[in-house]
Amino acid sequence: MNTQLSSVIITVLYMVASVLFIRGIKLLGKADTARRGNLLSSVGMMIAVVTVLAEKEVVGSFTANPLTNGYVYVIAAVAIGAIIGAVWSQKVEMTGMPQLVALFNGFGGLSSLLVALTQYLNCPRSDAFTAVTLGLTIAIGAIAFTGSVVAWGKLSGKMFKKSVAIPGKNYVNAVLAAAGLIGVGVYACSGANEKLGLYGIVAVTAAYLILGFTMVVSIGGGDMPVIISLLNAFSGLAAAFAGLAIANSVLVVSGCLVGTSGLILTLIMCKAMNRTLYSLLFGSFGAKSSKKGEGSGKEPKAMSVEDAYLILEAASSVVFIPGYGMAVAQAQHAVKELADKLEENGAEVNFAIHPVAGRMPGHMNVLLAEANVPYEQLKTADEMNPQMPNTDVAIVIGANDVVNPSAVNDESSPLYGMPIINAYEARTVFVLKRGKGTGFSGIENPLFTNDNTVMIYGDAKQTVSSLVSEFDEG
Repeated sequence: MNTQLSSVIITVLYMVASVLFIRGIKLLGKADTARRGNLLSSVGMMIAVVTVLAEKEVVGSFTANPLTNGYVYVIAAVAIGAIIGAVWSQKVEMTGMPQLVALFNGFGGLSSLLVALTQYLNCPRSDAFTAVTLGLTIAIGAIAFTGSVVAWGKLSGKMFKKSVAIPGKNYVNAVLAAAGLIGVGVYACSGANEKLGLYGIVAVTAAYLILGFTMVVSIGGGDMPVIISLLNAFSGLAAAFAGLAIANSVLVVSGCLVGTSGLILTLIMCKAMNRTLYSLLFGSFGAKSSKKGEGSGKEPKAMSVEDAYLILEAASSVVFIPGYGMAVAQAQHAVKELADKLEENGAEVNFAIHPVAGRMPGHMNVLLAEANVPYEQLKTADEMNPQMPNTDVAIVIGANDVVNPSAVNDESSPLYGMPIINAYEARTVFVLKRGKGTGFSGIENPLFTNDNTVMIYGDAKQTVSSLVSEFDEG
């Protein structure tokens, strides 16, 4: 085929893939179109991969010996990835999605890192622009990889269960970042001195692999939703820089889409927590700054399931407010059953979802969607708060800080100013918890001792299932 014609076809295919990526991400924004968006994005990726194979003349290696036959490596990689993905998707519960997403971010960063290192090995002498983009790809990809591994460890409870304090954390991180940037500069200025360039590559790789660890390990588990979103943005930026380094336009486009969407989501979630990204990464937040609420001396009122049923039976409007406790108890299906019983009894049922409830962006939405809760019943805090004073019963399931009224009426609280779901304004509040523990902030929640609040202690799934049984018997 004519070389010029081949170039045009490849460019057109890259454009088609890019359009499918953009359209796919747009459709992912709504529950009813998310599957189609995922399918379009997958088709776009398939087109991009095939086009890369054609552009790099891998298709021409079909008759080569196995060691130089590109098909062998591509098919082996696809087969291994497909097997791992198929097995993993069957074994991972919906409650394990946050840590799985964290690992996906890490693998994305690692992929970009390996692309950059491979490009360096193939061409150790690069012009200044390529050298800088390679260095940035390695830096951002390394942070995304080790940071995501740490986030996975925290979320799964397999590593770093307790908070890890690094003395002089910000100074340590600053030194590592500076060392990595110096490494990038050394490589970019190494010219024909390949040994000096190697030192630079090693320095930036090592420094930023360590930086990803030190940056995330001291951040509390409650902040993981924001960190996962930020690391997702990092993996996208790493891919975009990798695309610049190897002159691949579709990689630049897809990387920019992931990077910008991840950064926007990160800022939205920071706003939902009344935090800044700076304070999240460089500040501290937790037990040291916590404050006992004025109502901490009061004893919360407890109620039996039987008495709670009598109140729910008479309710005309009920709002469920899920949190991480619902995910831990895997109570989403039981919650859906109770919602159905309430609707059959004539009650209006809604779900109030806080942006940072759970351990990843959209965690509660994913769990409730798995239980087939209608998307129309999932409401944001802005949508539900005006209706809360007219709500008969608000059922808080494992949520804590996102319903803490101190964020509204206690200026001395570290949570003050954080947008919350105003559960305390409901006529009656049921709080389903295992015990009297605080949230990730370590701050007492005066909601638990309010006059209109009753506690129903025990496993959330068992409690909700018992309420469903009461409706069946009633």
